[in-house]
Amino acid sequence: MGGFFGVISKTDCVTELFYGTDYHSHLGTKRGGLALLGPKRIVREIHNIENAQFRSKFENDIFKLKGNSGIGVISDTDSQPLIIHSHLGRYAIVTVGKINNSEELINSAFQKRTAHFSEMSGGAVSQTEIVATLINRGNTFAEGIRHAQESIKGSCSMLLLTDDGIYAGRDYYGRTPVIIGSNENSYCATFETCAFLNLGYHLTYELGPGEVVRFTAEGFEKLLPALDQLRICSFHWIYYGYPASTYEGRNVEQVRYRCGAALAKRDNAEVDMVSGIPDSGSAHALGYAHETGLPYERPFVKYTPTWPRSFMPQNQKIRDLVAKMKLIPIKELIENKRLLFCEDSIVRGTQLKDTIQRLYNYGAREVHMRPACPPLVFGCPYLNFSQSRSELDLAARRAIAEMEDDTISVPPAYTDPDSEAYHKMVDKIRERLNLTTLKYQRLPDMVQAIGLCKEKLCTFCWDGEG
Repeated sequence: MGGFFGVISKTDCVTELFYGTDYHSHLGTKRGGLALLGPKRIVREIHNIENAQFRSKFENDIFKLKGNSGIGVISDTDSQPLIIHSHLGRYAIVTVGKINNSEELINSAFQKRTAHFSEMSGGAVSQTEIVATLINRGNTFAEGIRHAQESIKGSCSMLLLTDDGIYAGRDYYGRTPVIIGSNENSYCATFETCAFLNLGYHLTYELGPGEVVRFTAEGFEKLLPALDQLRICSFHWIYYGYPASTYEGRNVEQVRYRCGAALAKRDNAEVDMVSGIPDSGSAHALGYAHETGLPYERPFVKYTPTWPRSFMPQNQKIRDLVAKMKLIPIKELIENKRLLFCEDSIVRGTQLKDTIQRLYNYGAREVHMRPACPPLVFGCPYLNFSQSRSELDLAARRAIAEMEDDTISVPPAYTDPDSEAYHKMVDKIRERLNLTTLKYQRLPDMVQAIGLCKEKLCTFCWDGEG
């Protein structure tokens, strides 16, 4: 994944840019970057944040950077921002998304015989540089952004820092949010509205799918209208969105409470307590506990100062280490107890299996699991929310492949919670994780908890409809 923040102020904006970008650190752990517009040039700083937090890497930079406008990014794809000189003028650009047709776009650019791309380590080409090349084919920034949106298969939202203001473009189907905030001195654009609260901004406008705006310290103007094709990723609410953030008028924390309550209404487990796999699972568990009247307790607590979200590292051993070391058990709340855990999702299940075994090692009698979304049977083609190399890494897909002796297809029965095949799949996952019981959220219940009609949500991971 990743996230960005851009701001233009009547005064120096460095501090707001620094903290606004930092509020996206939960979305990525690879690279962080800031760019500020000075009187003669754009100044940029990029740091590797794989082994240190964004804030610690950039806290010295803010004392030497100055400017009234800037953009920042947390990226899990490439080093950003890029500084571009083109016929449109100078600009800096940051992007978030996933481009599935990179080779096609690169070859198309080569046919012009005037394009070239810098090669990153490992031989890949920067996704952001591809986007900039597409933008530069336009006669205006707005025209170029729309060309990029229409050319990309996948998704891409972006910010462009220019001499005339900041351009914000939401991806073509609105899979990721782009939201404008303002106060008396500044306008900003963000992924996460949680960045507004402590910086004194209020939500002013939310871009629609494919919409492009330009903003300055005085206000914003709409350059390209929103398209009527919203397919925002449901996982913003279920998993990786920050609890204090709101998208499409739906707050993340409230949606998670409703998800937990929906799980409880279809359940009759006899347990001693309800808990959540922290952090995102905790809100789902609170909703479950409130609905049932069962006590909510914390047999695991998370050590947060130094450990990132465990889905981000690409190396499985590092992911497992992060998952283990950041969760500290409380033996007194585990021993001889029947535990029910709510979890945002079961992706691979490798970390969860180890977590469950640790509970048994500390004396748990039973461990029940209630994921807040249905089984993940398709890999995400639109966002890099998971670093899985293959769909067969997914716990549900692996179970299907074993039962069907087929690593490619997914018979429709496996996405139908009332089918025999579905129940056999879930039971196979339960056995592998060594759970007492396992019950997933139903897709209509999850959609209802989010509060948008299904046609406006991307649910590809669960039913292949994106």
